[in-house]
Amino acid sequence: MSATADHAEERTNPAARLGFQPGQVVQEIGYDDDVDQELREAIEEVIEGDLMDEDYDDVADAVVLWFRDDDGDLTDALVDATTYIEEGGAILLLTPKTGRAGYVEPSDISEAATTAGLTASKSVSVGKDWSGSRLATPKAAKSKR
Repeated sequence: MSATADHAEERTNPAARLGFQPGQVVQEIGYDDDVDQELREAIEEVIEGDLMDEDYDDVADAVVLWFRDDDGDLTDALVDATTYIEEGGAILLLTPKTGRAGYVEPSDISEAATTAGLTASKSVSVGKDWSGSRLATPKAAKSKR
């Protein structure tokens, strides 16, 4: 595939834009009947496989975390999600957009991410009802002397 085609896919497929890659193992947490099915399908298309559910018991390359304001403590959810992924892996935190039921304030996301030891690298609109925040875990290289 040409570089132009790759860039075109990144613009049209939100999963490619979010950095998902073919062959990645992606675990999904917080699935419910309100999730964006088109985004889920787009991620599965890019990774060329199924999303793993909450019962997956191996290490994943990334986690997709659907989180609503009434789902409990966001910091706890993020800390739990980091236990499922490789060092240097990413968490895609998906929260309802402004005005939607379950909306989470951006300041709450930032505070929870910092407390959980994560860094936010980008926030994007990923569908009609959901916003995504890509949160990165510390890279192993940072811990080497």
